[in-house]
Amino acid sequence: MNIGKLGLPIAVGNTAQIYLFENMVVKVFNDKLPDTVIMKEADKQEFAYSCGLHVPKIVNVANFDGKQAIIMEYIQGETIGDLITKNQDQTEYYMDLSVEIQQEIHQNEAQSIEFMSDKLSRQIENAPYLEKKRKWILIEKLNSMTFEKRLCHGDYHLFNLIKSGEKVTIIDWVDASAGDIRADVYRTYLLYSQFSIKLAEMYLHLYCQKSGLSKEEIFEWAPIIAAARMSEWVSSERMDRLLHIANGHSSIV
Repeated sequence: MNIGKLGLPIAVGNTAQIYLFENMVVKVFNDKLPDTVIMKEADKQEFAYSCGLHVPKIVNVANFDGKQAIIMEYIQGETIGDLITKNQDQTEYYMDLSVEIQQEIHQNEAQSIEFMSDKLSRQIENAPYLEKKRKWILIEKLNSMTFEKRLCHGDYHLFNLIKSGEKVTIIDWVDASAGDIRADVYRTYLLYSQFSIKLAEMYLHLYCQKSGLSKEEIFEWAPIIAAARMSEWVSSERMDRLLHIANGHSSIV
């Protein structure tokens, strides 16, 4: 199909453009991404769907003017992030809800999708500004961690949750992996803390309270996750902050 028939994109990301077409979402990827990466993303989302989680159903993987695309169910509603922006007095209520949903994700054993340790090792190897010796130390630390392989979203935050009535749908499974839930929790904490320590601490307190995990064991993953994030080159993220954490200088607030 010709991309022109899709109209204008409703969102543009680093790796893809998102279109709404015939009541479906069409995620058209950039030329630079290999087909294997796109199929992996589709497989991850299909696995999450098979776990009984509220996830957009994959309809097809197609080709638009030579570009690979994932076609999926369109979920109408508002992100929980947008709802909080408009109703800040309900922040704790929605954060509590988001933690419950993340715990539902973490209850699922995962063996058939990408292993978190492989993904993190690759990212640490590609992390800029990090000394070679520090990379080696972090990869050794990663390899020494023991955990059950659980389904981890990898980019879990309030703007990846769409509320439609009483139902909340989890979107954007590109970074999902089979790994340690403590790493996934720290990743979410790291995402929130770049904008608001207060929000990050609220999230961490609620997750620890509901799960029985301690901040100390979650923060064991801090340097590993921060180093891996450095390889993403996110414009909203401060590289000096990540480098500080990756070098082992993070502390529990």
